[in-house]
Amino acid sequence: QVQLVESGGGLVQAGGSLRLSCAASRRSISTFIMGWFRQSPGKEREFVAGIARSVSYYADSVKGRFTISRDNDKSTTYLQMNALKPEDTALYYCAASTSLTPSTRERVYDYWGQGTQVTVSS
Repeated sequence: QVQLVESGGGLVQAGGSLRLSCAASRRSISTFIMGWFRQSPGKEREFVAGIARSVSYYADSVKGRFTISRDNDKSTTYLQMNALKPEDTALYYCAASTSLTPSTRERVYDYWGQGTQVTVSS
């Protein structure tokens, strides 16, 4: 079992930045694929970014603005979000997958956090 706890959400003006953190309860997550997803009111949850070892991949909507990274020693995954837009407003979830193949699909991810709210004002 792996517990994931997100933090770092908040209210920010358009154009601003936030860094989300995802702390895992288990120390040996270096082989896990870690991902960030988000869900806005009335919309389905969508993939944002993922990282498999050192290879990262992004949704087109955030490419060039968001950066995912990980610190395996701290069992923590980060999402640096720059140039935020009002449409980035959502509940952001961290997820972990034991799959060997990077994926943007929710069902591949085995463990989920409770989410952290990001609100971007215009």
